[in-house]
Amino acid sequence: MTDATVPLVADVLGRVGLPAPVSELASRRWDVVVVGGGHNGLTAAAYLARAGHSVLVLERRERLGGACTLEQPFDDERFLVSPCAYLVGLLHPLVIEELDLGRYGYRTFVVDPTQWTPFLDGSALTQWHDPMHTAEEVAKLRVGRRDVEGLLAYDDVFRRIKARLRADGDVQRDTWLGDAPDRAALEELFAEDSEALDVVFESSIAEVVEHYVQDERLRTALHGQGLVGTYAGPRDPGTAWIHAMHSLGLIGGWSYVEGGMGRVSFYLAEAARDAGAVLAAGLEVAAIVPGHGVQLEAGETVRARAVVSNADPKRTLALCDVDVPPAFRERVEAWKCESPVVKVNCALSRLPQFSAAPDRPPHVYRAQVEIARSIDRTQAAYEASRRGEPAPEWCEIYFQTAYDPSVAPPTMHTMSVFAQYAPYELGRGSWDERRDEIGDRVLAAIARFAPDVDDCVVAREVLGPPDVEARIGLTGGHIFQGECLPHQMWDRRFAPRTPISGLYLCGAATHPGGSVIGINGRNAAMAVLADELGA
Repeated sequence: MTDATVPLVADVLGRVGLPAPVSELASRRWDVVVVGGGHNGLTAAAYLARAGHSVLVLERRERLGGACTLEQPFDDERFLVSPCAYLVGLLHPLVIEELDLGRYGYRTFVVDPTQWTPFLDGSALTQWHDPMHTAEEVAKLRVGRRDVEGLLAYDDVFRRIKARLRADGDVQRDTWLGDAPDRAALEELFAEDSEALDVVFESSIAEVVEHYVQDERLRTALHGQGLVGTYAGPRDPGTAWIHAMHSLGLIGGWSYVEGGMGRVSFYLAEAARDAGAVLAAGLEVAAIVPGHGVQLEAGETVRARAVVSNADPKRTLALCDVDVPPAFRERVEAWKCESPVVKVNCALSRLPQFSAAPDRPPHVYRAQVEIARSIDRTQAAYEASRRGEPAPEWCEIYFQTAYDPSVAPPTMHTMSVFAQYAPYELGRGSWDERRDEIGDRVLAAIARFAPDVDDCVVAREVLGPPDVEARIGLTGGHIFQGECLPHQMWDRRFAPRTPISGLYLCGAATHPGGSVIGINGRNAAMAVLADELGA
């Protein structure tokens, strides 16, 4: 167990500092050095330490967690904000169970309703975990019976995909565990369901939505789930898979973590430390020397038999002080990881009032709120962004305080906004020059449906792709370490093993993909152990 005199990672919001002088850390020879203290790196460290190996985690920032952390960006430090990751839904049950995260305080609030979408005509759609409850809500929109049945059939496609890919958590058949299946294996898995196979590899979210429902409001409500974190428009091939990927969770549904999303990383860190891993924050790695260890920015060398990198492949490659096989270098250089996402984190004096819900029913704020106008408008926004113009037409809004008031001062609230599209490279001006303007555009998109939203905001933080890149270290600001469209999934995502002896990857660029999953870190740890620590 952790020394009682050492503060818990969650109590210091991941700011663990140095456990010993750098000279002392460098004087040891470690079995494994983990480069980067994001949630997957911490997961890998926990499993490796539990197997009896000496493990050192090196994080360049002052706090652990990477894109899944907790910060206090406002003058009133009682506001706790998860700047990048907002909800947990894909965290693997094996990681939760095997690392006993509940023992460290892991608790969640399942988001139900799952989504609430206001429309410009003053109506709104509430979607619930119970599909029949959702069907009743659809009927209230006075759509035809065909659309009610169509929505149920639409949901069933994604249910079937989940059943085949996750096998209800059967570890022998769960495609997330171990090596990624190739296309031939997936085609065999879906041999009797060509419709589902098309969603996995080919379909756009627009064509799937438009096939099942005719009402424009339903199409508006559904299409955004094929866009999350993806630099593509709803009519672009492969976007239906994005919704499928985010529907593969096994832990009961998308949820808020009590105390803030970053506590997932903090509890993983505590599990790693309890197992014997050593955590060091504020030490930047300047070079990875596979087979020898890593060199720190200050010049010290930390020796290790194996290096596990939680950094994205491009950053990892840039750190490698060794000859890299040309094919691997070409693959990394071709990896697509440009983000279209702008995040706006807000401190609120009160919850905004939506025109479609003037009586402020609590379920509105307990849902993930979808802001959109139509598939074509979203597609046009995407195309504008490709020309360099920020166009945050589509947004998701999260009010954690509707479930968990602990992340804000009494009577006050938090609002986190995930908006697209805002390109990394602006066609006019820089992010430093236009950040506030782009933040204003995001709030203006919300104000079409909640006119008083600006009046509710007492402080805000606007993070564009360059900000996420600079702060978190993610190339292109991409929170998934690269596109999750079909051409970068399954065996086309990176494996934990690299062709460089002694170097492994554990981040979101590895199979099974991005989001707070943890199994990427477990897969990497299992690969290291199977290879006898790169010996």
